[in-house]
Amino acid sequence: MPHQQAATMLLLEQNRVNSGMRTLISLAGLLLSGILAGCASAPPLPDVPEDATLAGAVAIEVEPEEIDYGSFTEDQLYQAIISELGAQRGQVEDASENYFDLAMATRDLNILRRAVQFASVTGDMNALMQLGLLWSELEPDNPQPHLMLSFQFLENGSFDQALSHMARVIDLGGDMDFSALATRTARLDPRSRGMLIENLRQLTREFGYQESIRLALVQLLAQNREFEDALLELQLLVQLVELNPAIVLLQAQILQSMGSSDQALRLMRNGVREFDDDKSLRDGYARLLIQNDNYAAAREQYQIIVDQNPQDWETLYSIALLDLEMEDFERAARSFTQLIGVDQHTDESQYYLGYIYEQQQDYARAIEHYRQVRIGTNNFLAAQQQATRFSIQLGELDDAHQWLMNQARGRSQLEILFDTIESGMLIQHGYTSEAKELLDTALNKFPNEADLLFARVLYFDSQGNQAGSETDLHQIIRMQPEDSRALNHLGYMLADQTTRYAEALELIERAIAIAPDDPAIIDSLAWAQYKLGQYEEALQNLRRAFAAFPDHEIASHLGEVLWMMGRQDEATQVWRDALEIQPDSDLIREAIDRLNPS
Repeated sequence: MPHQQAATMLLLEQNRVNSGMRTLISLAGLLLSGILAGCASAPPLPDVPEDATLAGAVAIEVEPEEIDYGSFTEDQLYQAIISELGAQRGQVEDASENYFDLAMATRDLNILRRAVQFASVTGDMNALMQLGLLWSELEPDNPQPHLMLSFQFLENGSFDQALSHMARVIDLGGDMDFSALATRTARLDPRSRGMLIENLRQLTREFGYQESIRLALVQLLAQNREFEDALLELQLLVQLVELNPAIVLLQAQILQSMGSSDQALRLMRNGVREFDDDKSLRDGYARLLIQNDNYAAAREQYQIIVDQNPQDWETLYSIALLDLEMEDFERAARSFTQLIGVDQHTDESQYYLGYIYEQQQDYARAIEHYRQVRIGTNNFLAAQQQATRFSIQLGELDDAHQWLMNQARGRSQLEILFDTIESGMLIQHGYTSEAKELLDTALNKFPNEADLLFARVLYFDSQGNQAGSETDLHQIIRMQPEDSRALNHLGYMLADQTTRYAEALELIERAIAIAPDDPAIIDSLAWAQYKLGQYEEALQNLRRAFAAFPDHEIASHLGEVLWMMGRQDEATQVWRDALEIQPDSDLIREAIDRLNPS
C-alpha cells in the first residue's frame, strides 16, 4: 500500500474511533437519568438481541453540547454504562464488582441499590454486608438496609449483630419475622444462646405486641432445654394474642421434648379440631404420632389432608411410606403408582414398587421397577444392584450384564462399579467361573484398576486361592500404599490362614494408622496380636471393636481370646449373647466346637 494512502486510512480510522467515543459518552449523558434514577426500583435489564453490537446500540444522532454529569465523573458514568451492557451479555460478576466500586466511591443511593441487586444475584455476601452498612448510613430512617443486614449477619452466625438490626427494623416501623433467628441457633452453645435469650427478653419489653419476638424467645428457651420457662412465655403470649396453630404446634413440641407425649398428643388433637383446615398443624400432629410409633393414626391425619386437597402429592407420598412401613403393600403400591402417573416422586416410587414386589417374591416385576429408577437419583445404584441380583437369581445372566453395560455406556467409572457389583452377585449365586471371566475381561479393559482387582480378590477368596488373593492385594498396595482396605484384608488373611503373624501385624498397623476408628481393622489388629500371644492387647482392642460394631465375627474372636485367657464363663456369655442376635452364625459355632466340643 502506498505511503500516502496508508496515512489517509490511518487518519480516517482515528476519526472513526474518536467519533465512536464521543457517541458513547453522549449516550451516557442521555442514559444518565434512565439508569441511575431507574436503579431505585431496580427494573430487570432489557433483553438485548444476541447479534446486537455496540455500534448498533449507539447509532443515535446526538447534539454535540456539553453534558452535565452531576456528582459523577465521566469515567464513573462510563463504568456504569459498560457494566449495564456487560450484564446484558451475561458478564454479571464483572458488573457486580464494578457497581460495588461505584457505590462505595459515589455514595449515590441509586447506584447503591443497583449494586445491591447485582450482589444479591451473584451471592456476594461480603459486598452485601458493606453495601448494607453504607446504605444504613446514607438512609438512617429506612428499615430496608437493616432488614438486609440482619439476614447477612444471621448467615454469618453473628447473631447479636443480627438481633440488633432486626430490632432496628421494628423500631423504624418495618416488619420483621424473628423466627429466622431461631432456625439458625440450634447448634449454639447454651451460654451464647443464653445471651441472645436475654436480648430477646429486653425486646419483648420494648415491643410486647410483636408475636414473632416472643415466639423466637420460646424457641431459644426450648433449644436451651429451659422448657418450663418456654411454656411460661407461651402462656404470656396467649394472653396477648389469639391462640393460633403456630402456638399450638410449638407448645406440643416442647411437651414432647419434656417427655410428656400424652399431653403433647392431646394438645395437638384438640388443635386440629379447632383449626381443622390448617395443613401445617395437622402435618405436625401426624409427625408427632409417628414419633410415638402410632403409624395408623398418623396415616388418618395425612388422609384428611389429601381429602382436603387431592393434589397434595407430598402428603400422598407420606401416606405411601407409612403404608410401606405398616407392610400394607397393596395400598402402598396404589399410591406409588398414582404418584408415578402424575410425575411426582417418580424415581422413589419406582424404587419402592420394586421393593414391594421383591417382598412378594415377584422378582420379574421387581426387576422391571428397579430398572425404571433413573441414573443420577438417590436410589439408582441400590436399584441396579437389586435388579442385577434377581436377574442372576433367575438365571438371566446375559440380560443382567447387557442392562448394566447399556446403563454405563460412556461412563467408565460406572462400568467399573457395575462390574464389581455383577461379579459379587455371580459369586454369591454360584456362578464363579462367569465371575472370573467377567473380572478378567474388565481388567483387560481397565488394567490395574484397584476396585476390579479387589473384586477378583473376593473371587479368589471364595475359591480358597490364597496365592491369587495375595498377588492381587500386593498389586493394589503397590499402586495405592494408603489403601487401608487392601492392607487390612491382606494382613487379616495372613494372620488367619498362615503363620506369618509378624508380617500380618505390620500390614494391619499400617492400615489402622490410616483408619484408626474402623472396627473391622481394630478386630484384625486384635486377631494378629492374639496369634502372636499378646492376649491383653488383643482383648482390649476386641472390646473396643465390639463396642463400636457388635458383629458376630468380632464376638467369635472376643470369646476365643477370653477362653484362651482362662475366662471361660465370660467367653460363653459373649457367644450366647451373640447367638441370640444371630443364631445361624457359623463363625461362633465353629469357635465353640473347636475350643469346647462338649
